[in-house]
Amino acid sequence: MGAAVAGWTVAAVLLQVAGLSLFLYGFFPVKPTLRGFSGPESYRMPSCGPVSAGEQEPALPPDQLRSLYRELAEMPPVYDRLVLMVIDGLPAEFVLGKGGKPPSKELMESMPYTQSLLAGCQAAGYHAKAAPPTVTMPRLKAMVSGAIGGFLDVAFNFNTQAFLEDNLLDQLHMIGHKLVMLGDDTWIKLFPTLFARQDGVSSFYVRDTVEVDFNVSRHLEFELAAKDWSVLVLHYLGLDHVGHIGGRRSVLMTQKMKEMDDVIRKVVVSDHGMTEGGNHGGSSYEETDSLALFIGHSVERPHCSPYDQNEALQVDLAPTLALLFGIPIPKNNIGVLLPEVFNSLTDNQKLRTLELNSWQILRLLQAQMPAFCLEDCINWEGGLGIVVHPESTEKKFCHLLSKAFVSHQSSRLHQGSNFMSAEAQYVGTSVENYYGFLRYASEWLSHRATDKPFYLLISAILLMIMSCLFLMGAVSRLFKGQSLSQTDLLTESYLDQRWHLDEVFILTGILLYVISLGSSSFVEEEQYTWNFLTSTLYLIFLIKTVQAMLKGSNSVLVHRAEEKRFDGNNFSYASSYELTPGKRDGYKLCTILIVLVAGRVIRAWHQGGINWVHFPDISKLLAQADSSIVKSLQTVSVLAVVALYSVSLMLLRARSKVVIGVWLSHIYCGLLVLLHIWENQINTSLPINHSTTSIARLFYGTASVSISATILASPWIFPAYYTETKPASSSDSNPVKDIDSHGISDSVFLTGMTYTVFWCLLQLLLQQPINAIPLLLIFLQTVSSIAHFSLDKTLHKQWVQVIAMQFLGMAGHFGLGNTNSLASIDVAGAFIGISSYSTVLSGVLMFIITYGSPLMLYLGMVVYISMKDISTPQQLWSYVLDKMITMPCLLPLLINSVALTSYTIVLLLMRNHLFVWSVFSPKYLYVCAATVCTYVGVFLIATTAVYTCAVLTFRARGTGMSPIDRIMVY
Repeated sequence: MGAAVAGWTVAAVLLQVAGLSLFLYGFFPVKPTLRGFSGPESYRMPSCGPVSAGEQEPALPPDQLRSLYRELAEMPPVYDRLVLMVIDGLPAEFVLGKGGKPPSKELMESMPYTQSLLAGCQAAGYHAKAAPPTVTMPRLKAMVSGAIGGFLDVAFNFNTQAFLEDNLLDQLHMIGHKLVMLGDDTWIKLFPTLFARQDGVSSFYVRDTVEVDFNVSRHLEFELAAKDWSVLVLHYLGLDHVGHIGGRRSVLMTQKMKEMDDVIRKVVVSDHGMTEGGNHGGSSYEETDSLALFIGHSVERPHCSPYDQNEALQVDLAPTLALLFGIPIPKNNIGVLLPEVFNSLTDNQKLRTLELNSWQILRLLQAQMPAFCLEDCINWEGGLGIVVHPESTEKKFCHLLSKAFVSHQSSRLHQGSNFMSAEAQYVGTSVENYYGFLRYASEWLSHRATDKPFYLLISAILLMIMSCLFLMGAVSRLFKGQSLSQTDLLTESYLDQRWHLDEVFILTGILLYVISLGSSSFVEEEQYTWNFLTSTLYLIFLIKTVQAMLKGSNSVLVHRAEEKRFDGNNFSYASSYELTPGKRDGYKLCTILIVLVAGRVIRAWHQGGINWVHFPDISKLLAQADSSIVKSLQTVSVLAVVALYSVSLMLLRARSKVVIGVWLSHIYCGLLVLLHIWENQINTSLPINHSTTSIARLFYGTASVSISATILASPWIFPAYYTETKPASSSDSNPVKDIDSHGISDSVFLTGMTYTVFWCLLQLLLQQPINAIPLLLIFLQTVSSIAHFSLDKTLHKQWVQVIAMQFLGMAGHFGLGNTNSLASIDVAGAFIGISSYSTVLSGVLMFIITYGSPLMLYLGMVVYISMKDISTPQQLWSYVLDKMITMPCLLPLLINSVALTSYTIVLLLMRNHLFVWSVFSPKYLYVCAATVCTYVGVFLIATTAVYTCAVLTFRARGTGMSPIDRIMVY
């Protein structure tokens, strides 16, 4: 049976991987784009028919092309030099306030020069909404091209490739402008051949808040005095890194803003905002609220309200700068020019800029709707071609376009008339009509994507459903065909009398969770679902424990049965010592209470979620407290983990040199973590602390060697067989050697505890300092659950125990501050111990931090399987496969498969939902990552058990025992 179940499981995993790959390929397409670069044709009204993919006119030298553009534009460029200063992660409300109110006094005093420009009406500021995902690379593309990329740009952000679409920088370069770039090397990766001078720094090493900005500013004096450049790009990263490390309220924030205020000269924008915790990547207001600040003579005006909520889109920057510098608007732009930036132009020139913007948008619309034609929309003799309410999208575009162009024509006819008020009225009407068309078209295009290959997506889902059915079949076969020992028969006969409350609740809870995935609100606040399921399940365990304590006869029956089971060679760490029924019941009760109390504290630590994250919680109080308090909590957590591991090793009978060596290496790693905690300064203006980097590297090396040595050596250090005297008979009076069941249990226990404890120390090293206590509590929950399940095996079936530990892992996942928004990913911790950016290493560390809790429970499952009673199997391998591997591996795979398949179906149904890219798609990336987490955890459980049994079998084979004796345990 074991081989058949293993085969079904492997087939199911392969089908799942194939289905998931197909769905990812089909569901996340790239946004539709026009190829080539805009040229002289962009200054002419688009004709009907297919849109050309590239330039049709011969290339001209830069000077001639610049003159041609000036002639065709019918207006001179407003500027000939541009300083594009990007302050990474600067929220607009830090400079412009929020809700019509100015920013706080502290923030205003942090940027006195900028605030003086706003108050003197010499600058125009906008709350420029950034489209999700709010990570740097796609936001830079949006600023220079005016186009919104695909959702998977969040993945490409870590491996930036050259940008080949139409954009401002290439257009400026083609007319002879010289470009210089200083700062984030993402610009260099996007435009590898464009800059005459460049000095890039890595944007991903977020532990550095000083050198990344100093590397830019040290060139300023020379570059601002140089006359050979036309475009200077400055991308400052320090403020974003301050946010990642200390959050919005970091003590370094105002200091960094003062530094940025000193270098502001021409134009300032930010690529995205940041959450309260300093992260970004999602779609909340705090993350999408980026700043666009224009400084120049064209924005000056006599009267203004500097803190009005002037809203724009980040993509509006591209057409605005293109028209200010006399170049064509990029082909794929969906932005709309910002009117306040063109104050120096005449009314006719302003209408001309709107006309050019409309023609460019119209070409993009024609690519999406080939039958759409401007000439069919406008009746030049009768005015508006459509006078009724439009029914279709095409008719709505026709209606808006015809109003704009006809009113523009009317303003031309009244140009120079003696009635200035009439001329102004026509101009105002034309402007209003143009913006009506542009905003509607921009909104429609921003939600437009290539049609998803529906049949490919259905095929992918069918593969996932088949995988899920295969796993269900394997679990069903396991339940039906599992051979039971005498002890198991006693236990199962007690448990199988009826369905118990915990079993019904688990099945109902999983069903409710699957249903909740179809609600955007439940997806955003998923932590409530897992907190409810976990706390309620363990409350049921508490009720069952109390009921068992009150049934004296049952306790006596169980105690006698367990005394019988613990005779001879049977061994269970938590129950092998002499315990009276009263003590045993007391321990069972205490372990459940520890899980429940720890869960409540974890629940209160982070408010979590997306909508209620601003509510007070323990983590916010600690963030405002003195750093010594947080460090003290970290120290207590490390010492507690070290002490618990030392106690666990005392449960082992063996005191070999290997065990002592593992214990000493654990003590050493704990000291390294303590040293890192006290050396690391969270709020500091000093450059990178290289000593903490060395400490972290030393920890990685020591832990890796210690864990590897434990895994490899543990099956070799415990007795492989034992000798006991059997009753003498006429044919045989010699002792018989059997495989020692203690060897399997001891080896797996040592390996599992080493896994779990070193993982906990690694998390204490990498996680945010305020997460130290929640990590310790999750570790206590893991140990307490294992102890509870081993103290009394008659209360809960094995599948209930395995699922309960999975519930704990998911509740802890959200208890550490994780959400289904990409903004909660801890980027800062992914660079501890790394002195330079590495995509692979930082990606692995990011995954380790994000899934620290679920993986801790999977590693704890290794300890859990060591507690299984090893009774008298017919074949050792078959027994180990059935009792130690199959259930702890199959059930996580099945539950993950149900969740993955269900949410894939939900995502397909929600493909046109308003929140598909802001809520459902980020959650799907987490579901995919959770699938990888499940594979890793199951692999570790299976390989540990298989390797241990293989070594002990090999050692027993070398003792000279007969084949029959070698498979006997007792």
